[in-house]
Amino acid sequence: MIEAHDLHKKFGVVTALDGVGFHAPDGAVTGLIGPNGAGKTTALRILYAIMRPDRGSASVDGFDTVTARRQVQHRIGVLPDARGLYPRLTGREHIRYFGRLHGLEVGALERRIDELAEILAMGEFIDRRAKGLSKGQTLKVALARALVHDPHNVMLDEPTNGLDIASSRAVRDLIRHMRDQGRCILFCSHIMQEVAAISDRLVIVSRGRVAAQGTPDELRRRTGQQDLEEVFLAITAADSPLREGAA
Repeated sequence: MIEAHDLHKKFGVVTALDGVGFHAPDGAVTGLIGPNGAGKTTALRILYAIMRPDRGSASVDGFDTVTARRQVQHRIGVLPDARGLYPRLTGREHIRYFGRLHGLEVGALERRIDELAEILAMGEFIDRRAKGLSKGQTLKVALARALVHDPHNVMLDEPTNGLDIASSRAVRDLIRHMRDQGRCILFCSHIMQEVAAISDRLVIVSRGRVAAQGTPDELRRRTGQQDLEEVFLAITAADSPLREGAA
């Protein structure tokens, strides 16, 4: 379970979060979506336990992301917006390094690396240095690195960005499999077809606030729209400053 309560965050005069609150339950895929600059990445960084909110709190499995940072990080797997691979390390070395950081035993770690390499079709490049990898290959290494310790809570920022059709489908199938195992999945994506395909719940963020949250069907009924792209546009337009001024 991932929870955010009344999160506030400013960067100078810019308000990134203005009271964001939502929950992502176990056994479900929760899509965190919103326009560029809405505050999604800031919220995720607080949930990753790498940034402190100015006010409010966030927790993972009941552990506060500020006061229990180590416990939180053991319980999460993170695919951040910046993939952050070391150019001189191979894909296998990246995954192994993070597995060792999480305390995995050598034999179990190597089996896990082979399992992830098969699931994500990484066999052709897993032993190549990151410097020469394509965007899609880089994403796969970063995703495997996030999942190496088999975390219960998974946070993914644009998990299929740069992947081909077959690889995107494999990632979506993996997300569904983790959900069916009872894990908590929180992901961001700008691809509404992908959001519609795998989301059990949606949290729509606009201008640093939660504009709406609920199941896709609940949001369809609220807006009177069937297509999720139209649902998204209706909700974010209603929250726009132009709409407020017109009122």
